[in-house]
Amino acid sequence: MDIKIIHKLNADHIVKLHKLYQDEWFTQGRSLGDVKKMLRHTDFIFGICDEKNDDLVGFARVISDHVYKAFVFDVIVDPSYRHKGLGKLIMETIFNHPELVSVSHIELYCPESMVPFYEKLGFNPRTSSLLRKMKIRG
Repeated sequence: MDIKIIHKLNADHIVKLHKLYQDEWFTQGRSLGDVKKMLRHTDFIFGICDEKNDDLVGFARVISDHVYKAFVFDVIVDPSYRHKGLGKLIMETIFNHPELVSVSHIELYCPESMVPFYEKLGFNPRTSSLLRKMKIRG
């Protein structure tokens, strides 16, 4: 499989990302307009494209202060490309990015079922509370 890492999404990639979001419980219901706005305000974008057809098949994004904290969001791989090492590739690309390599803490939250995957990449579960204040959008 020939793939490439990209750090900017074109219009077709954004539409594909929006579709990928609709198929996942943690991102379902996001509007295309909100996805475009979110991408404009994200510090780092990591996309994986199939070189054969330039189709976006993997994605993650990072928000960071570039010193102390980097928070990884929306790690997602197209279901037909899963179990081929692309999630690991996305994460390793994040770890090795020149502007993130010296950040003290790279963090994320994930469902319990994904903890073993992230532990293999060096993440350590910590006892903490994720607090969320939801705003009703209308």
